[in-house]
Amino acid sequence: MKRIGILGGSFNPAHRGHRHISLEAMRALGLDEVWWLVSPGNPLKDGASDMAPLDRRLASARAMARRAPIRASALETRLGTRYTLDTVRAIRKLYPRHSFIWLMGADNLAQFHRWRGWRRIAQEVPIAVLTRPGYDDDARASAAMSWLRRFVRPAGQGRNWTKWRLPALVLLRFRPDPTSATRIRAVNPGWHRPPGSPTRPSVPSR
Repeated sequence: MKRIGILGGSFNPAHRGHRHISLEAMRALGLDEVWWLVSPGNPLKDGASDMAPLDRRLASARAMARRAPIRASALETRLGTRYTLDTVRAIRKLYPRHSFIWLMGADNLAQFHRWRGWRRIAQEVPIAVLTRPGYDDDARASAAMSWLRRFVRPAGQGRNWTKWRLPALVLLRFRPDPTSATRIRAVNPGWHRPPGSPTRPSVPSR
């Protein structure tokens, strides 16, 4: 039975910050692998004009995951799921011999209460929240955290997550990498286009 951390996101583009938090989570939680789920479309970001096509975001994730126990895939496209709750349930059914923990940045915890069925997600898998500069205070004061606070486990017991009774949440703090996808796009809005291609905005995939 493998111990798998799942990190979902747009990866628009994937960058060294994603890799850094994944490797730190592996060490803190005793994971065998981290799976990056490159989302075909985030319901909270629908219509974003700077969202690159899925194939380019997936390519950037696979390139960033090289030579690390990280798997990047568009599994949600294969499963036909749109919401995290449905994705988690489908993955658990598809891989019954693996144990899964959901990884999220503090920025996602700050808006977790907006996710469809967020309490049920917490009842399906343990959650590890990864520190992110500028978001930690909002995460701790969030609507979701007011409910989840009673289920927080000590970070020092992180490797025991497969034995935790759900819901269970662990807050992991480590030196963050300041790299930001937003800054990357600001500097190079055409990062996903081949060299020499027109600079006009691309149509975002859905």
